[in-house]
Amino acid sequence: MEYIRNEEDVAAVAAALSETDLFAADTEAAGYHRYHDRICLLQLSTRDRTFLVDTLTIRDLTALAPLFAGDEREVILHDADYDLRLLHRDYQIRVRGLFDTKLAAQLLGEPAFGLGALVEKFLGLKLDKKHQRADWAQRPLPADMLAYAAEDTRHLPPLRDRLKAELVKLNRLHWAEEEFELREHARWETNGEAPIEGYTRVKNTRDLTPLQLAALRELYHWREQVAERRDTAAFRIIGNDVLIAVARRLPEHADELAGLPGLPPSIADRHGTDLLAGVQRALALPEDELPQRVRGARRPPPDAELDENVERLKRARDAAAQVLGLDRGFLMPRHQLEAVARRRPNDLAELAEVPDLRRWQIEAVGEALLKALKR
Repeated sequence: MEYIRNEEDVAAVAAALSETDLFAADTEAAGYHRYHDRICLLQLSTRDRTFLVDTLTIRDLTALAPLFAGDEREVILHDADYDLRLLHRDYQIRVRGLFDTKLAAQLLGEPAFGLGALVEKFLGLKLDKKHQRADWAQRPLPADMLAYAAEDTRHLPPLRDRLKAELVKLNRLHWAEEEFELREHARWETNGEAPIEGYTRVKNTRDLTPLQLAALRELYHWREQVAERRDTAAFRIIGNDVLIAVARRLPEHADELAGLPGLPPSIADRHGTDLLAGVQRALALPEDELPQRVRGARRPPPDAELDENVERLKRARDAAAQVLGLDRGFLMPRHQLEAVARRRPNDLAELAEVPDLRRWQIEAVGEALLKALKR
């Protein structure tokens, strides 16, 4: 394991990776502990070397980007989606030649596809996951955390070999390659529109009155400001359940905070003044400035024929999944079944025109779906 903490050594890492036909990658981010989520550590492993790149001290990874994006080598990740989005957001790194060990395991029908379960089954090794929720933004990083991070990529090349061999044996490698190619397009994207304010996504608040919702908004914004100033994850300042309880009660005095669900005296002492101030700001709002709950789109009227077709397709999919040894939802989730039912294709060519359907899915279950629709 080589711990890389200066930009001069990044060039040496790039040179080492350029000599290989594959390498493994993983990231450790800070979102569980910090307000500002960012990549804190980038792990890279060839078959015989592992590099831990400290991305809090090294800002420029330009030398590594071509190695991720070139056609000359394979890039192995486990459950790649979030890592790909972070690499794109923080460094504009894009990946070609992806091999995702989680997707490979799912296409093999593995019931447990976490990295630890796969390494134990296929390599006979047990990974220690005690630092899974560690604060990777802390510095210096203890030796045991560095060793833990190295394990996340060190075993990926041999695991990839075992999974690829199984895919070849079942004639599913081309299935996996199609999924890998689609996953390579994962990007950190915003739609350019004003973001929905976070308080509107807090669960268990649909019964709040406009005034209570205004109080929740004030409390939520206050917590975000504190969390951002301290660079601490918002839930570590105060939990959503407490914000909801305060918004429901609308307390105006400190003694009214006592006994609120989930609000221990220590939190009330530390944040009571700010909580009460948030409620007061909400109470002072004129009625026409109180937030209103945005109603969701009206559900379409029932369609008995469509529902029956979806059920037929589900039965066909479930039977195929059992034969293939695949999870039913992974083989074809319900939204795809509904899309097929609406299109009602007559043959495989028309089935291939259904948006979002993979070629491997059509190969695996296409004929069965068509038969189900023709009954």
